[in-house]
Amino acid sequence: MSQSNSLTAYGWLSIAAALSTIALKSYAYWLTDSVGLLSDALESLINLVAAIIMVIVLSVSARPPDDSHAYGHEKIEYFSSGAEGIMIVLAACSIAFSAWERLWHPQALQQLDLGIAVSVFASLINLTVARILIGVGRSRQSITLEADGKHLMTDVWTTVGILGGIALIAVANRYDRELALAHQLGLAGWDVLDPLIAFLVAVQIVWAGFQLITRTVAGLMDAAMAPDEVREIIQVLEHYAVERGIAYHALRTRYAGARRFMSVHVLVPGGWSVQQGHDLLEEIESRLMDCFDNIDIDTHLEPIEDLASWEH
Repeated sequence: MSQSNSLTAYGWLSIAAALSTIALKSYAYWLTDSVGLLSDALESLINLVAAIIMVIVLSVSARPPDDSHAYGHEKIEYFSSGAEGIMIVLAACSIAFSAWERLWHPQALQQLDLGIAVSVFASLINLTVARILIGVGRSRQSITLEADGKHLMTDVWTTVGILGGIALIAVANRYDRELALAHQLGLAGWDVLDPLIAFLVAVQIVWAGFQLITRTVAGLMDAAMAPDEVREIIQVLEHYAVERGIAYHALRTRYAGARRFMSVHVLVPGGWSVQQGHDLLEEIESRLMDCFDNIDIDTHLEPIEDLASWEH
């Protein structure tokens, strides 16, 4: 099995997990009539759409460069993350609207014990798949898999918060059927916590969506590689500058999905032969490729004595 097919298989795993958790969380909502669990089920629906997009993206981004896309197809990953971020924000708005309605028209929750048990099982599925995707994404240098795994982990923590609030409602309603402050506001006891928890979930989901959209914009704008990675590149170049008496400038870096790109001008003594300069560039590029997986390097050789070499 090729690496592309292998990664796509993990995308199908994410789809299977999303379908399972949607069914389980919807059943938990049907049992309890909790708007908090409804918000959790809606977020799982976003996970399903994101997983489907992920499978498509992994298939396209793995295609080799061609005449129409000389630099490859990796940038499609940013369209995936942007679409996912927008869907997350829209889901959060839907959750907030449902919570607002329930806040002023609260309803008693039903069958909380069974509903909580079903949601816990769904959360364990997400936790298992999230850990698999994050691990594989890091080992295979796949930003798409790692991002989807982190999104699932966000879903897990969301469920934990919702279930914690619902468990509090269940315990409070068992031992204290009425909440004095809630009665003063015309609300129905501890059940008012359910829509309040849903509001908190909506805020958390908006934050996750905002981060994805920000990351998408940075990628489409050709943001530079991470500062620690740029420092590692500079360390390699400085080593050769000191050891070989060369110089460099016009260092540029960028990301395209999991793929890195960099270009740099290397200035050598004008008396060097073309072969000497070529050998040096080959050595520098080999050293950099040992430092980074999946990087494209473009070097330009110039005479160090020529003032025009320093103009860029």
